[in-house]
Amino acid sequence: MRLRFLFFPILVIGTAVQAQQTKLWYNAPATEWTQALPLGNGRLGAMVFGGVSDELIQLNDATLWSGGPVSNNVNPDAARYLPLVRTALSQQEYHKADSLLHKMQGVYSQSFLPLGDIHIKQQLAGKAEQYYRDLDLTNATATTRFTSGGVVYTREMFISAPDQVIVIRLKASKKGQLNFVISESSQLHNVLSGKTELVMKGKAPSQVDPSYANYNKEPIIYEEAGSCKGMRFELRMKAITKDGNVKIDTAGIAVRNATEVTILLSAATSFNGFDRCPDSDGADETALATGFLKKAALHNFDDLRLRHIKDYQHFYNRVQFNVAGADMSKVPTDERLRKYTAGAEDPSLETLYFQYGRYLLISCSRTKDAPANLQGLWNKELRAPWSSNYTININTQMNYWAAEEVNLTEMQEPLYQLIKEISVTGKHTAANFYHARGWVAHHNTDIWGLSNPVGDLGKGDPMWANWTMGGNWLCQFLWQHYQFSGDKKFLKDTAYPLMKSAADFCLDFLVKDSSGYLVTSPSTSPENMFITASGKGEAVSVGSTMDMSIIRDLFSNMIHASEVLGIDAAYRDTLQHAYDQLYPFKIGKKGNLQEWYKDFDEQDPEHRHISHLFGLFPGNQISPLTTPELAAACKRTLELRGDGGTGWSKAWKINTWARLLDGNHAHKLLRELLTFTGKGSTDYHNSGGTYANLFCAHPPFQIDGNFGGTSGIAQMLLQSQTGTLQILPAIPDSWATGEVKGLLAEGGYTVDMKWSQGMLSSVTIHATKDGTCFLRVPQRVRGGADVKLGPVKPKVADDHFIYALQTKAGGVYTLDRVIR
Repeated sequence: MRLRFLFFPILVIGTAVQAQQTKLWYNAPATEWTQALPLGNGRLGAMVFGGVSDELIQLNDATLWSGGPVSNNVNPDAARYLPLVRTALSQQEYHKADSLLHKMQGVYSQSFLPLGDIHIKQQLAGKAEQYYRDLDLTNATATTRFTSGGVVYTREMFISAPDQVIVIRLKASKKGQLNFVISESSQLHNVLSGKTELVMKGKAPSQVDPSYANYNKEPIIYEEAGSCKGMRFELRMKAITKDGNVKIDTAGIAVRNATEVTILLSAATSFNGFDRCPDSDGADETALATGFLKKAALHNFDDLRLRHIKDYQHFYNRVQFNVAGADMSKVPTDERLRKYTAGAEDPSLETLYFQYGRYLLISCSRTKDAPANLQGLWNKELRAPWSSNYTININTQMNYWAAEEVNLTEMQEPLYQLIKEISVTGKHTAANFYHARGWVAHHNTDIWGLSNPVGDLGKGDPMWANWTMGGNWLCQFLWQHYQFSGDKKFLKDTAYPLMKSAADFCLDFLVKDSSGYLVTSPSTSPENMFITASGKGEAVSVGSTMDMSIIRDLFSNMIHASEVLGIDAAYRDTLQHAYDQLYPFKIGKKGNLQEWYKDFDEQDPEHRHISHLFGLFPGNQISPLTTPELAAACKRTLELRGDGGTGWSKAWKINTWARLLDGNHAHKLLRELLTFTGKGSTDYHNSGGTYANLFCAHPPFQIDGNFGGTSGIAQMLLQSQTGTLQILPAIPDSWATGEVKGLLAEGGYTVDMKWSQGMLSSVTIHATKDGTCFLRVPQRVRGGADVKLGPVKPKVADDHFIYALQTKAGGVYTLDRVIR
């Protein structure tokens, strides 16, 4: 039964809450990639430039990667160096340990590749005027419109998940005025053919070196047919029109004297699973691409569009977020970003950025074997920055921080599949590199489930290559999914076995220090270095705070999971015993949370990584409400690190400041994250920001900053990691009046909130199960007679109030603010 209760009207002074703004729009075509607009259906992606007489559309397929299945034992001598590394560390010979770790490396990951380019060369009668292009987040459609010679030309484009095709409609306002040639090309090896359709068949390389590895004469290698590496791909294109003439040859599809034309594109690769040869045992890419195109051609444009929108809005419409402020929707997005960077207030740009993050996740994470990579789904480079792979010492995790909270839990399913696949290869890595049980993954992986320490057999830097916690961190998402969904079947069949195997590795990998604590050895704090007593910079030690925090998180989640499932009591006791012996958090001499086993100084005091704050976020071991001393040490750490950093680094800090319940500082960093940039700066400290198309600048582009920013905003609005729903825990002063609907909280709750002039107006809880929902709210609240809300005299907690709401599955409970 839905329960509704009236609350006293609140006078809103100033600007009212505006309707949700949902469009990125511009008054000029894109001249560079970071001005183009992204489309995607989770597998196929496109960057739309919006050209006038020469339109460029760059395409991707989430499964198009170089290489093939990984070898199970690429470095058979690796394990014999582990005792030597540990001996060196026990004697504080850090540099020696670092040198030895080079001997414990495998191969580099493979690269995510561009599929191809589409060019539309359009004949116009005159100069283009009244130009407009946009990306509408409500229907995932990009539109380009302009006038030439008295004719209005319109292009609409979307990528359909139900029909697995790219759809482009070109229209002229006057009959017979469409004249264009549309063609295909690719940076990969390919051949073109054309009769009734334009077809491009091609093959990916068997090896692509990372962009930062430039020592090989041939960094890109193709192999002959019949090998296990080098997948095939196919792109097919068809033009449908009721008037005009259509001619197809290898130069493209030429259309003359048409009024309206629909272009359908399909694509497929021979990728057939992480452990299957994409060449000799690959999928039939021709059958797949042909099938998609044939089925889509049975529908007209309007039907395809309707099916696409219905599917997309099933996810997108779940959440609404609005903040009061001036209506800036009539200003082009790039100009809004410039004004915002100069200091203008524009809360609706911030809410647009939040929804843009949700849009991007829907668009790039719906393919079973290919979750969102370092660039999501959009890459134009043959040797992409950092191979556009899965970097699992922060970046892949950041991609999915927000997924549950922003009501897109289904988008995590590709991540679960990748974890399963890494666990298979990771068992070989655990056995061969460490003589350990269970599975392990390091800081890089790819579509083939790579799990070894990367480095081309010794060329990687151990400060990132030999970090062993990537798989353990990924396991956090498995337990969190149960926390949000209550899905015991998922917990039993998927999460628990993967988590247990990861815990097995940790139990074998941990060693005792001289004080009897369990520590990791070797250990790093990803990509950062410390200064030894002799003044030298080193990266390898034992028991880094991040390592210990991740293992503490994994063991705690496993203990709770075994209790929920009522299984493995003896194993639970083993984990609890180990948990109690883990090296604890330490507060350093500067009042900061200590990053390493010893209170070393950092070589780079303003380093972009804040790995040692894992326990604060995304973990739940540190909170101002439960561990105030540790929370204060985290705050001091952030103060010492400073607010500088790359785009994704700022996004990480937004989340941590929100967890510290400091909404104004979190908002300050959000503003800095939305600093306009269009330059290819490599100043990792100060040049991160946002490009004209709202992509995050590392620089260059990395999508984790977008997703991290969306997560930070969600953390400012709602937190539930402590077992209590914290309502508006870090709301900044600049968001004085607003509303949000559809956020998810742990415990199976959906939450709607309204607030005005910094005061909560109402909160609505949608429950999926019977139970007790604990609420932490900034004002007293009340419900109707049928709402069981206790205690009768609310407990005051740091100027907030704690309530216990009794819920029933399917119940909807609206509580309002009591004005006194």
